[in-house]
Amino acid sequence: MGQRDQLLIDELQSICEQYKKVVLASSLGVEDMLLTHIIAQQKIPISIFTLDTGRLPEATHRLLSRVREQYQLSIKVYVPEASNLEKLIEEQGTNGFYQSIDARKACCRVRKVSPLARALEGQEAWITGLRREQSLTRQQLEKSAWDSDHGLIKYNPLLDWSRDEVWQYVRDHHVPYNALHDQGYPSIGCEPCTRAVREGETERSGRWWWEHPETKECGLHIAQQ
Repeated sequence: MGQRDQLLIDELQSICEQYKKVVLASSLGVEDMLLTHIIAQQKIPISIFTLDTGRLPEATHRLLSRVREQYQLSIKVYVPEASNLEKLIEEQGTNGFYQSIDARKACCRVRKVSPLARALEGQEAWITGLRREQSLTRQQLEKSAWDSDHGLIKYNPLLDWSRDEVWQYVRDHHVPYNALHDQGYPSIGCEPCTRAVREGETERSGRWWWEHPETKECGLHIAQQ
């Protein structure tokens, strides 16, 4: 085991020593799969949840089933509230998010942000797989910070890891990952909002590709207050 791997394990264990209720918010992306693997292998008492927006690629659903079977983990799935989803579709149609940034953010609020708030209720700390080099919007993040929107501490233990370091770990440890990563999708979200990236593009350029880089966040990791 490399020194960096051990430091990551130590960091996750230290978080659990400080807080009793710790959760990993998993998008089932490669970074979250790395963290899931460590949590399972080291038996670190961190619960895991994911958000099913109702528009995820089939490959993501297949990965969720594989993770549950391979690691014998109970991963809780949060979905949008039916009444909010019905209202959203009534107001903007099924694919109204293409029409404007406001419309897209409204969709993200219903499908992601509101379910996240329910998932974090009663928790003391949450962990993400965010990395600085993923996008312009994430370069100013810190390893840990108080999340005033949800009233708990937020940790980004992979913040300074490079994409190559993440993939080296995944390959070395045979960590399962989304099949779309092998088809040019370094970042995977909802199916209609994600495309493969072209050579020379940034990792998250395939997310909401019709928008400018500075707006490419769904709201999960942007303060709402």
